[in-house]
Amino acid sequence: MAALHITKVAVGCGDADALRDRLTGRATAGETFITTRYRPNRHAELVGGSLFWIIKHQLVARSPILRFEEDERGHCLIRLEHALLPVRARPKRAHQGWRYLTAEDAPLDLDGEADELATLPPGLMSALAALALV
Repeated sequence: MAALHITKVAVGCGDADALRDRLTGRATAGETFITTRYRPNRHAELVGGSLFWIIKHQLVARSPILRFEEDERGHCLIRLEHALLPVRARPKRAHQGWRYLTAEDAPLDLDGEADELATLPPGLMSALAALALV
């Protein structure tokens, strides 16, 4: 069965570098985490999938999901690989709560293209993504 993914708004992050810095500040032993009040209903299907990050109405990167835990307050910890992997930017509206993303609908990783595309101004990158050119 193909992996299931989720999307989340990177609140307060203006770009992927700011998100990377935030996640790095929480990293230990190759893992990082986010805390959320409620565990996604389909959490068992999400292990092995990715959390896709929304910045400025674009899916821009993903963090592989390792597992789900509960903290001392009863909130959900989503344990992620420390790596923040850039993806082909795709328009995505901001939302509250969880939105699931099937493997077929998930944007592709940039892989070797990251260096070339990273040099483009963010506005141009957003315009190209809106036209499905990147």
